[in-house]
Amino acid sequence: MCCNARMATTDPNQVFELRPSLKRLRAPNPGLMTGSGTNTYIVGHEAAIVIDPGPAIARHVEAIERNAPTRIEWIVVTHTHLDHSPAAKLLAERTGAGVAGPSVPLDGRQDRTFEPDRILRDGETVTVAGTELTAIATPGHASNHLCYWLAAERELFTGDHINEGSTVVINPPDGDMTAYLDSLAQLDSLGRCRLLPGHGEPIEDSTAAIRTLIEHRLAREAKVVANLPAERKITIDELLTSVYADVAEALHNVAARSLLAHLLKLERDGKANRQDDRWGRV
Repeated sequence: MCCNARMATTDPNQVFELRPSLKRLRAPNPGLMTGSGTNTYIVGHEAAIVIDPGPAIARHVEAIERNAPTRIEWIVVTHTHLDHSPAAKLLAERTGAGVAGPSVPLDGRQDRTFEPDRILRDGETVTVAGTELTAIATPGHASNHLCYWLAAERELFTGDHINEGSTVVINPPDGDMTAYLDSLAQLDSLGRCRLLPGHGEPIEDSTAAIRTLIEHRLAREAKVVANLPAERKITIDELLTSVYADVAEALHNVAARSLLAHLLKLERDGKANRQDDRWGRV
């Protein structure tokens, strides 16, 4: 789930052929948190891997089937938020495909219907007819988040870890800002590649995108520190209006979750402390 004030008006379930053997479908779930909709990817020639089948919407599942090659062998998900994984069950029932992805955290925001045939961990692969996807553990937006690396094409399917045109929400306790920044640095070590996000358009220059994201998060963190008083404690609501003055007020409830993630990171770093629900600078 991202935080996206830019909602496209393109038709849902529009199909984009990104290259031979790679298609992107947009699920019909546009909204404040999903932008123009969740991206579903179909990878492969005679047989396919479907990445992030999206919400359990019958017409989207039908569109995935219609646009796949002869058969779908695996359905993999990046994480189990409700806009990414629920359709896995429906698609598997219709096609007989295997389901793979992370285990489901005990968190109220997760898809409890997700029951993978294979639980994927960092470095494990899913291979179909010569197409090999490698799971990369990227906690931060969600504790169970995986990205998928297609080394042969130098493409990275980023789920909600990196989205185009929006900043992802880091929502504690399952979301963690320290883990998110560490995961970004890990992905940067892959070198320049093409990013295929869970929301928005492909990003051709991963290096520029990842470093811009890191700089943005660290600049926001510096703003948090600058606005935390040392002599008293203030609430997140008091801090929010100054730290996120550049963000539309309609998004402040969502921004407050990422602000908490920043504060928890600063507390671990010894730069902030709290008393009950009030925060101050160390």
